[in-house]
Amino acid sequence: MPFIYHQKVRFRHCDPAGIVFYPRYFEMMNDTVEDFFEKVVLLPFSGMHQDCGVPTAGIEAQFQAPTRLGDQLEIGLTITRLGRSSLGFAYDARCGGEQRFTATSTVVFIDSGGRPAAWPGTPRARLEEHMKKETSHGA
Repeated sequence: MPFIYHQKVRFRHCDPAGIVFYPRYFEMMNDTVEDFFEKVVLLPFSGMHQDCGVPTAGIEAQFQAPTRLGDQLEIGLTITRLGRSSLGFAYDARCGGEQRFTATSTVVFIDSGGRPAAWPGTPRARLEEHMKKETSHGA
């Protein structure tokens, strides 16, 4: 099963027509990743970013339908790949079952010097465990 992040669409997300301004989706995706790291990997950004980080190295999105002020988005996050220092994600955002956007991204674990580094043992083990759960529920 994917990790699910719930996002109520607020005024700050929208353009004057009341539709989500597309760059705000990227902020929502980052919020999803941040929540995932806190709740699944048990590595909150507030602690992690003191001596390491996970910047986004690549991102691609498709927008299937507009999302409006007041909508409740359910953003599903799935791990697509775990590399030595990289981590691939797929996003599927829906409102009332209707797909609103899909996306993929890659984050890279970096050390305090800003260089790619291997995932530390405990976070890597939690990511692997989560991937197993995703696979077993998808079978």
